[in-house]
Amino acid sequence: MLTDKQQERIFLSAPHMSGNEMKYINDAFETNWIAPLGPNVDAFEKEIANYVGVSEAVAVSSGTAAIHLALSILDVKKGDKVFCSTLTFVASANPILYQGAEPVFIDSEPETWNMSPQALEKALKEASSDGKLPKAVIVVNLYGQSAKMDEIVSLCNQYDVPIIEDAAESLGSTYKGKASGTFGKFGVFSFNGNKIITTSSGGMLVSNDVEAIKKARFLATQAKDPAPHYQHSTMGFNYRMSNILAGIGRAQLEVLEQRVQARRQLFNRYNQELSSIPGIHFMPELKHTKSNRWLTALTISEEVTGISVRSILNALEEKNIEARPVWKPLHMQPLFERANYYSHSENMNVSESLFNSGLCLPSGSIITIEDQIRVIKCIEELLKLKV
Repeated sequence: MLTDKQQERIFLSAPHMSGNEMKYINDAFETNWIAPLGPNVDAFEKEIANYVGVSEAVAVSSGTAAIHLALSILDVKKGDKVFCSTLTFVASANPILYQGAEPVFIDSEPETWNMSPQALEKALKEASSDGKLPKAVIVVNLYGQSAKMDEIVSLCNQYDVPIIEDAAESLGSTYKGKASGTFGKFGVFSFNGNKIITTSSGGMLVSNDVEAIKKARFLATQAKDPAPHYQHSTMGFNYRMSNILAGIGRAQLEVLEQRVQARRQLFNRYNQELSSIPGIHFMPELKHTKSNRWLTALTISEEVTGISVRSILNALEEKNIEARPVWKPLHMQPLFERANYYSHSENMNVSESLFNSGLCLPSGSIITIEDQIRVIKCIEELLKLKV
């Protein structure tokens, strides 16, 4: 009989191939379109733009690169401020530093775990009074759940501040019937290996501003001027996606809806089996939204259950199961120790609370029912020991 450690490892969010990727990869090899650019890149851009319902898209090397291009096009520079969700991966904010600008972090709110309109309003009011409005607001759709975009868009329009919607984790999600990533000046998607669909590495910048995407494509291709020789008047970046990786993306996009359905089913099973346990609360889904449930996230009340997030993570690891804490808020990171931060309310730091009590369970669409039962039983057994 296999021991827990000898059982096959269950990963947090492993890549899930469709089986059709080699068709597009072979097309690239057979036509010798190996380097960046090519028919797969052009088609992938059009297919993503059509899927989410925007005018244009540009395929790039990562979601981080897409955010960086958006900030560059918005002319964010040294001395400028950019507001950013605090409960997110560092990639959402690193490009602010690339531009020499100053990040200001905005707390989450309880209903979506995403940017608090209440905190954003306070930050914008103060910035307006100081005569120093941010050059952009980066809103993150955490773990597939859309932020309260109506309220956030209204506030940003009121102060004429452009939105960059970091939808790296939320491709396939919707807010009031509209695709995630399409509410701001720019939308950003990631195709990293752990995302709902993957190109191994890669990202996409989308917008209804055709000229802006044209400029992004120019900057991402080393900003080469239209000349018969190599001429450069602007600093550019080496950010384009390869034709081979774009081929993987095309095959992945074909099965995106299946992947969303699979992850939502995983979430529903976790919720059904564990939510009745006192002290366990799953990440909510805001009314009139549909989350792709990229990761199943929940909070554990140590006071109620008698166990900590760390105890659960250790117990899962002992059984060869990968799980992760919720993102550590960026305003708590040493890298950003001098950054300003606006909490949800005077007495409530929602992001800090979520970090202290939250964890993410294995959520990949490749996970079997038997694998998921292993995860559920591990948590149930640990809780029973504490009862």
